[in-house]
Amino acid sequence: MLFLGALRTLIQCRRTGDSGNRRTLSPRGSLGWSALTATDVGYLTVGVGGPLAHWLGLPPVSALQHPPVHVLGVVLAVMGILAAFGAQMALGASWRIGVDDRERTALVTTGPFGWVRNPIFTAALIAFLGLALMVPNLVALIGWVLALSGIQTQIRLIEEPHLKRVHGEPYARYAARVGRFLPGLGRLRTDRRDTITVDHNGREASGGRHG
Repeated sequence: MLFLGALRTLIQCRRTGDSGNRRTLSPRGSLGWSALTATDVGYLTVGVGGPLAHWLGLPPVSALQHPPVHVLGVVLAVMGILAAFGAQMALGASWRIGVDDRERTALVTTGPFGWVRNPIFTAALIAFLGLALMVPNLVALIGWVLALSGIQTQIRLIEEPHLKRVHGEPYARYAARVGRFLPGLGRLRTDRRDTITVDHNGREASGGRHG
C-alpha cells in the first residue's frame, strides 16, 4: 500500500505538476492531523506490528487460526490493494491526501465513486483486514480497528464538511444517493431549504420549508 501510494503521488506529479499531498496543511495536534496519524499508525500496526508480534511468538486468536481464514486474508489483501489503486486513479486530477480549504477540485461521482463515496478507504480497509487475517493476532486486529477509527474521523469530521462547503447542493444530492463506505449505507440527509430526503427505496425526494 505504501508503494502504491508513492506510485500514485508520482503519477499525480507527472500529470499535473502537483503531488496532491495536503497533509502538511493540518497543524500538529489538530483533528485532521490526529485522524491521518491514527490511520497511518493503524496501517503500520497491521502491516508491520502484526507480523512482528507473530514472529516474536504472540499467539493468534484461536477462532481465526484456520487455513481457510488465512486464504481469505490473502484474497482480500490482493483485491483491496488493486481496488484502492484503481479508485485512486479514477479520481484523476482531483486526487488528494488531506484537505485544503482554499482549493476546489472537481466532484467525482462516476466509476467506483458511483457505488460508494469513499472507495479508496473502503478498499484500503479490505486490504488491511486481509493482512490482519493472514496473521490474526491481537496486535494486527487492534491495528485494523485503529485505522478504521482514523478513517471514520477523517471522513465524517474533516472531508465531508469540506465537500459540503466546496460543492454545496451537488454534493448534498450525491451524498443522499450514494453510501459512505458501503452501497446504500451512510447516505446523508440535509437540512437545507431544498431538503433532500431518501425514502426506503433509495429514491430522492426534494422538499422545502415555505412561508
